[in-house]
Amino acid sequence: MALAYALLPEGASAQAANAPDGGTIQDIVVTARRTSESLQKTPISITALNAQTLEKINVNQVDKVGQVAPNVVINQQSGALSAASINIRGIGQTDPSFALDTAVGIYLDGVYVARSAGSIFDLVDLERIEVLRGPQGTLFGRNTTGGAIQLISKKPADVMGFTVKGGYGTRNNWFARGRFDTGKLGNSPFSASFVYYHRDRDGYFDNTLTPRSKDPGSLHVNAYMASLRGDFGPFQLNYSYDYDRRTGANPFFQTSALSDVALAYYSQSESLGGAKLQYSPDKRLKSGQQQSAYGDFYTSKTISQGHNLTMSYEASPAFTIKSITGYRKLYLFNALALSGNGDLKGLVLNPTTFEVSVQSVTPYNGYNGPQKQWQVSQELQLLGTIGDFKYVVGAYYFNEHVSEDNHQSLTFLTNISQTSTPFYVGINLEPEAKYHARSRSYAAFGQLSWRPQALDEKLELTGGIRYTKDHKQLTLQNTSFGIPDASNGSDTVSFDNVSFLGSVSYQFSPTTLAYAKISTGYKSGGFNPRAPGLTDAQGKFIGLNSFKPEKLTSYEIGAKTDLFDRHLRINVAAFYSKYNDLQVPQFASGSAGASTLLVNAGKADFKGVELEVTAIPVRGLTLTGSLGYTDPKYKQFLFLNPANNMISDISNSARFPNVAKFNSYVAAEYDFEPTRYGQFTVRGSYAYRSHVYFYPNDTVNVFNKSVDSPATNSVEARVSLTDIPLGQRLKGEISVFGENLLNEDQVLYGVDFGGLGFGGKIYGEPRRFGVEAKLSF
Repeated sequence: MALAYALLPEGASAQAANAPDGGTIQDIVVTARRTSESLQKTPISITALNAQTLEKINVNQVDKVGQVAPNVVINQQSGALSAASINIRGIGQTDPSFALDTAVGIYLDGVYVARSAGSIFDLVDLERIEVLRGPQGTLFGRNTTGGAIQLISKKPADVMGFTVKGGYGTRNNWFARGRFDTGKLGNSPFSASFVYYHRDRDGYFDNTLTPRSKDPGSLHVNAYMASLRGDFGPFQLNYSYDYDRRTGANPFFQTSALSDVALAYYSQSESLGGAKLQYSPDKRLKSGQQQSAYGDFYTSKTISQGHNLTMSYEASPAFTIKSITGYRKLYLFNALALSGNGDLKGLVLNPTTFEVSVQSVTPYNGYNGPQKQWQVSQELQLLGTIGDFKYVVGAYYFNEHVSEDNHQSLTFLTNISQTSTPFYVGINLEPEAKYHARSRSYAAFGQLSWRPQALDEKLELTGGIRYTKDHKQLTLQNTSFGIPDASNGSDTVSFDNVSFLGSVSYQFSPTTLAYAKISTGYKSGGFNPRAPGLTDAQGKFIGLNSFKPEKLTSYEIGAKTDLFDRHLRINVAAFYSKYNDLQVPQFASGSAGASTLLVNAGKADFKGVELEVTAIPVRGLTLTGSLGYTDPKYKQFLFLNPANNMISDISNSARFPNVAKFNSYVAAEYDFEPTRYGQFTVRGSYAYRSHVYFYPNDTVNVFNKSVDSPATNSVEARVSLTDIPLGQRLKGEISVFGENLLNEDQVLYGVDFGGLGFGGKIYGEPRRFGVEAKLSF
C-alpha cells in the first residue's frame, strides 16, 4: 500500500525554511475521505502536491504527476492531444475509447471526469493535487480499482488581488497566465475570480511538409476558469466554469518495426515516384515527412468544458449536508497521424477490376472525429461528528452519452502470385468505426469512523460500504466504403456491486501513525466498441461483444512517522491486491482496421512496497526521495488463439501493459537567507522509471518488444529569485529552469500494427530550457 507521499512536505519546504522554529516539515489538509483532515493522520495512501510544489516541478497537465509519484505511470497516447493512459499500482486502461471505462478515476473539484481520452487538459490554477492509491470503491465508487486523482482548484479570495505569470523557452514555448480576485463584492457575501491561460509551442519533429507551428508536437492552448464563492456563514456556495481548447499536431509517430513483406513493399516507394520510406528501429528521427490525415488536415483539436456547483450547509458539528452538481462536455477531432511517413507510393490492386496500378499507399492513417461526450452527475452527502463517531452517508447519480466516428485509411498487403515466388500488392481500404453509447449509474454509500475518547482518540476503527447499479447501452454503426456492416446493432447490459472497506489505525505518538486496511473495488463491465457485433450462421445480428466487471480485494499496511522534531519524515507501506476477471485490452489490426480485444483475462495478484523520505538536515535545505515497486503476476490468463481456435492459459508468458516495476524520485532544494532583493532558491531533481511494455500478449502483438519503452531517466533543475519587493503589496519572482537535461529519447507510447506489418512509437520532448516571471499583488 502506498503511504502519504513525502513529496508533499517538499511543497511546504519554502514555508518550512522560513518558519520561526528553524524549518520543520509542514503538514497539509486533504479531503481524501470527503472531510478535511491532516495528511499525516489520514490512514490512506495519498500523494498530495500543493500549488507551491506544482509550480516548482512545472506541472501544467496531469501526466507530469507520473514522474514524481511512486507506483504511478501516466503516458500520453499516440493519435490524440489529450488522451492519457493512467496506471496506479499496475492497474489502468490503455484504450482511450469513449465507451470503455478507466481504472483510475479523475475528479475535478469533486466531479468525476469520465473519459481518459480527455484527461490531459491544462491545469489552469490549482490549489493542490491528491493522488489516492489503491481501490477507492467506498467513497469514490466504480472505476477506481487502481486509485483516484483529485484536482482541487483555487477558490476566490476574500481580498482583491491579481497575479500575472509568463514564460518563454525552447522551441518558442511561451505562456501567459493571469488571475484576478475581486475580493468581497461590496457588502455582499460573494467573491469571484477569473483566470486566463494561453500557451504556444512549436513542434519538436521537423515535418518538411508543414511550418513549425504545425510540426508534430506543436501545441496551442486557450483556457480559462470563472469562479464564484458565496459565504453565508453556515451555508457555503461555490460555482465554477472551466474551458480548455487545445489544438496542435500529435507527436511524430516513428516507424520502428516492419515485417519483411512490409519492408520490401514500402521500400519501393521512392522508385515509384513516392516519398522515401522512413524507418528507424532504434535511433530517434528528428526530421522528415509526416503525411496528413486527410487533405491538409495535420492538426487535432480538443475542447473540454464543465460547470460545477457545490453547496453545503452546516446545521451543527453533528450534521452537514453537501451537494455536488456537475455537467461536463468533451469534443475531440484527432488527426491520427500514424503512418510515420510521407506520401508513399506502391502497387495497388483494384478488387473490382483486378487491375494493378501505382497509387498512394499508407500503412495506417485517418482521423478520429468527431468524438463527443457529455455527462451529468449529482452527489449528495450527509456528514458530521457525534460523540466518538464520524460519519459520511451519501447517494450518487451519473448519466453519460458518448459517440465516436473513426475514419481509417490503410493499405492491406496480399500475395497475388500463382507461383511459389510471392508477389505482394496493396489493397487500399477505408473502414469506418462508428458508435454511440449511454451509461447510467446509481449508488448509495456510507462510512463510519470510531475514535474512543477513552483511548485519547489514538485508536480509529473505520468501516464503509457502497452499493452501485450500472446500466450500459451501445449501438454500432460501422461501415466499409459507406456500406453498413452486417454485425451492426444495439445491445444493453446491467451490473451491480457491493464494495466495502475496513481499516484500523493507531496514533502511537503525536508524530507516529500505523494502520492496516482491507478494501474492495469494482470496475464496470460493458461492451467493446472496437470489436464487431456477433452474428449467427446466417449473418444476422445477435448481440455485441461484452465483458464482465473487474473486481479486486486489496490488503494494505503502513506507517507515517515524523522524527527529530519534524526534521525527518519516513513513510513506508506495503500492499497486496487480488483481482478477479481482470480486464485486459489486446490491441489488434488487420483489413478491418484497428480493433481492441477486451477480455476478462482471469486472475492476477499485485504486491508492492513504497518508501518515501523527507529531511531538513540544516536550515534551508530540503531533501526528498521516494521509491515505488510493483510486482504483478497472472494467476490465470485464458487466451483464444485465432490461428487454431484453441483456448490456452498464457499466464506464465503474458505481460502487464503500461506497468513499471520500479520508479523513484529524488530532489534537493536549498533556500538561501532572504535579502532585501528577495529569496534565492536552487533545486535539482532526478526521476527514474523502469522498462514498460504496452501490450500483454506477444502472440497477438508480434512487435511488442519493438514498440516498448526502455527505462527513462529525467533530470531537471530550477533557479529562482522569489519575494522580490517591487512596491506596496507588489512582489515579483523570476525563475530559470531546464528539463530532460540528459536529452534522453524518452518513449511516450508505442503502437503495434502487427496485422498490417508495422509498429511504431512516439517520443517525448527533447531537452528544453525556459525562463518564467511572475507578479503578484
